Amino acid sequence: MQPRELLDDANRQLRICNACRYCEGYCAVFPAMERRRSFADGDLIYLANLCFECRACHYACPYAAPHEFGVNIPKLLARLRLQTYRRYTWPGLRSGAGAGIARAVLACAVMAPVLALAFAGPATLFSTHRGEGAFYAVVPYTAIVAPALAMLLFAAACLGVGALRFWRDTGARPAQLLDARALVHATRDALGMTYLKGGGDGCSYPDARFSHARRRLHHLVFYGFGLALAATTVAAGYHHLLGRAAPYPMLSWPVALGTTGGVAMTLGCAGLLWLKWRSDPEPGEPEMLRVDVAFLALLLWTNGTGLALLILRDTAAMGTLLAVHLGAVAGLFLTLPYGKFAHVAYRYAALVRNSIEEG
Repeated sequence: MQPRELLDDANRQLRICNACRYCEGYCAVFPAMERRRSFADGDLIYLANLCFECRACHYACPYAAPHEFGVNIPKLLARLRLQTYRRYTWPGLRSGAGAGIARAVLACAVMAPVLALAFAGPATLFSTHRGEGAFYAVVPYTAIVAPALAMLLFAAACLGVGALRFWRDTGARPAQLLDARALVHATRDALGMTYLKGGGDGCSYPDARFSHARRRLHHLVFYGFGLALAATTVAAGYHHLLGRAAPYPMLSWPVALGTTGGVAMTLGCAGLLWLKWRSDPEPGEPEMLRVDVAFLALLLWTNGTGLALLILRDTAAMGTLLAVHLGAVAGLFLTLPYGKFAHVAYRYAALVRNSIEEG
C-alpha cells in the first residue's frame, strides 16, 4: 500500500472509531482521536506513534473482520509508524532499507574481529591478558571509544532531526517543546509505561487474554539498558578521574551495574521474542514484526557477547570475544535510528504532545 493510500485508509478507519467510541477507555489514542473532528496527515502520524500496540481495541472492536468495514487499528497504526521512521529519520530511510541495515550489522560483526586480528596480530589476539588495562592490550582505548562515540552522536543527531520534523508536521509549536508540565507528565508515562496497561488489565498480547507480561518485559529491557548506560558512565569516571583502566573487579560498580543491566536486558529481550513468536498475526503488521525481532535479536546478541566477555575475560578467548562484542555494539549503534529504537524519539514526542492537549 502506497503512503497516500495508507493515510486515506487510516482516515476512514479512525472516522469509524470516532463515531463508535466503544474503545475509548483502553489507551491514550482514543481520547486523543476524539478531540478531533477531522484528521490531517500529521494527526494520523501523531496518533500512530501514541499507540503502544496493546491490541485491546482489536479484540473489542465490533467492526473488525469479518465485518465489511474491516477495522484493524493496531495493524493500521503499526504501518503508519513504519512510515514515520522512513519519512522523518535523517538521512531518510527508504523502503528496502532493511536489507541495508542487515548488511551494516553483518559488516560490523565481521570487520571488528578482522581489524583486531590485522592490527593486534594473532599472538596478541589469542593470548591471555589479565589485570588492569588488559582490554587495551588487544584493542587500544581510542580505537574503542572514538568510533563508538561518533556512531552514538550520529544516531542522536538522526533521531533529533527526525523528532523535530515529526513535531513540526503534527502541528505543534516549537516553543511547546519547553512546556515543563508536559515534559514531566510525558516522562512519567514513558518511565512507567502507562499505556502498556491497556484498559488497566494489561495488553491483549500475545492473544486476546489480558496480561501484564509485555509491560514487565519492556521494563526489564528499558531499565536494563539504563543500568548498562550507567555502568559505561561510571567506568568513564574510573578511567578519566581515578586513572583506573578496565577491566574492573567483579565487585566494582561498573561491573555490578553492567552485569545487572545485561542480565535484565537478556531476560527482557528473550521474553519479548517469545511473546512475538506466539502472538496472534491478525492485528500485527508483518514488516513491523520483522523490525521488532531484528532489534531484539541484535540487542540480545550484544548482551550475550558482553556477558560472555565478562565470564571469560581471564582466558585466551578474551581477545576474540572483545572484538566480537565491539562489532555487535558498532552494529547496534550504527542502526539505532533506523530500527525499532527509533520509537523512543517519536513515541516520547507523541506523549509530550498528548500531555499538552490534555492540558
